[in-house]
Amino acid sequence: MIGNMISKIRKEKGITKTELSQITGINIGHLTHIEKGERNPSHKALYSICEALDIPFEGLLHTYDKTLTLEQEKNNYLKYVPYNKVPVFSNLDDFTVCPSNYNKASFAYKVPDNSMEPVFNKGSLVFVELNGLLENKNYGLFKVDQKFLIRKFLYRKGGLILRAENKDLEIEDISISEVKDFEIIGKIYVN
Repeated sequence: MIGNMISKIRKEKGITKTELSQITGINIGHLTHIEKGERNPSHKALYSICEALDIPFEGLLHTYDKTLTLEQEKNNYLKYVPYNKVPVFSNLDDFTVCPSNYNKASFAYKVPDNSMEPVFNKGSLVFVELNGLLENKNYGLFKVDQKFLIRKFLYRKGGLILRAENKDLEIEDISISEVKDFEIIGKIYVN
């Protein structure tokens, strides 16, 4: 996935592989292998690439050593990964111990409502891997039309769907194709 992201960002910024090679000092053949997903860059090389592409290092770091499935490629998954953004915290409540089985978590997020009960209760903490790769039926944190939501991520014939778990609230599924502003913040870990 990291190679796909680097290629996508490089092309969006109008930078050729030759130019990226010259800026970073990384051999063009090695860059080609990275972009094809045949090799992962070292952290030092990734930092140089991020610096050259003028994007935050951590956003791409979380895509390291992950591979897109055919379903993710078909649904244009990378379109929804905010590689050039970092979280903004208006209030930092505290620090919490990260459970060892969630060692890829970037931060903890307090569940704001009861839309995901009984899976996640209002006020409980969920552990989020920033830009974590979501597969069908995973839980994630999403930005949907300026609101942050925890939802189940589903692949359907019509495209990507977000679903609340609380059946009592009768919350409608969200079809990503019908949303103007959508980003995948990260994957939520569950027991």
